[in-house]
Order: sequence, then structure tokens, then C-alpha cells
Amino acid sequence: MLDLGAKIPSFELVNTIDGTLYSSSSLDNGKPSLMMVVCNHCPYVIHYHDELQRLARDFGSLIDFVAISSNDVNNYPQDGPQEMVVLFSRLGLDFPYLYDETQQVAKTLKAECTPEFYLYNGHNALVYRGRLDDSSPGNDIAISGKDLRIALNNLLAGQTITGEQHPSVGCSVKWK
Repeated sequence: MLDLGAKIPSFELVNTIDGTLYSSSSLDNGKPSLMMVVCNHCPYVIHYHDELQRLARDFGSLIDFVAISSNDVNNYPQDGPQEMVVLFSRLGLDFPYLYDETQQVAKTLKAECTPEFYLYNGHNALVYRGRLDDSSPGNDIAISGKDLRIALNNLLAGQTITGEQHPSVGCSVKWK
């Protein structure tokens, strides 16, 4: 897992939602940032669609949200840019959904699976990385987003975020 305190990696990626280039400098604005490595087809990401909508609704005005898909679209075309636009439109999500064609951002984040969550404070230092909660498809644990929500609420309240953080579980990043 990426070390706590690591800075947001430098990047410039296409935002599939509007076709513009989106860079890491956009996140250098004093607000916390939540970066998510996700994709369209992973059952674990799909499992969390409703919670992602709730998180955006609950925290979207306080935190910059950015989703990144780094999967190999030659072998997983359902994760391609056009499909990314369709998915976010269907989900009503309007934060940037970036296409990491070179997979460099995922490598820098040490991403291993989808979904993975990276929460940065207002100084762009990593304060939380890992899972949303302990639910997963088929384990009969209700989706709550509790692990990430606790970190988000503590960050916004100026409270300590525990260093005991659990890695995400999901589909492996589909490397080229």
C-alpha cells in the first residue's frame, strides 16, 4: 500500500466526462481530495455504485472527487472511455472520471485492485488508503462505506485518522 503522507502524484489525464485534460494541479486548491481507482466491469465496483452516489452527495461540496480507470482496454473494452461516459451518465455522477491509458497513475498509487480509495488532506498528503468497507459481493454484509466515511468525517472534523487501515478487496487492475 502507498505510504501515508505520500503526495498526490503528478498527472494529466483525459476526463472522459467532458473530453478535457485534467491535471493533478486541479487538486492543489486547499480542499481534501478523494481519488478512486475503479473500472466499469468489476463486480466489486458495481457492488458499490449506490454508495459512491451517496458519498458524492454527502461530501461532494467539501471534497474533490476523482475516479480513475487504468485497465487495459484492449483486453477489457467495456472499461474504455466511451463506456466510462455512459456509466457515469447512468449513475448521475458528474465528478471527473479519468482514463489512465499508460497505467502510470495506478502504478504510482501502487493500486492492485478495483476499487481502491485514496484520501488526501488539504495539503495533498495521503491520510487514508484502502477499502470502502468490509462488504463485498456475496458476503451478506450490508454496504455502509464505514471505513472511508470514518476517515472522511475525521479529516473534515480535524480529528486523527487511524493508521490501522485495511487494503481494498476487488478485481485486480488489468495490466497491459
